[in-house]
Amino acid sequence: MSVTDDREQMIRAVFAAYLEGRKDIVGAMLSDDFTFSSPRDDHIGREAYFDRCWPEPPAFRAIEIEYLTISGDEAAIRYRAVKNDGSAFRNMESFRFKSGKIVSVDVYFGREANDR
Repeated sequence: MSVTDDREQMIRAVFAAYLEGRKDIVGAMLSDDFTFSSPRDDHIGREAYFDRCWPEPPAFRAIEIEYLTISGDEAAIRYRAVKNDGSAFRNMESFRFKSGKIVSVDVYFGREANDR
């Protein structure tokens, strides 16, 4: 299996674990110096990421990856997420990898996507 395939599997596993509330699975994939950024978060670390971004119970019932591309140590993902109330939105995320771990995730908020 190639490095690209490994990274794709890792990204898909992150989204699957998010739906299940499995911080333990994702925690093992993140580097010690992991950072997360979004329009609401500026380079927060692992602990703040799990506190702020992983609600209990999980807030989504489905996440469909619509686009995923990997180039070297970076990946770009567009997904459609369906909240538990049935509303949906699309976001883009940029993942960076280092030494087989996820070193950063940057999220770019999209808009409502109730088109399906």
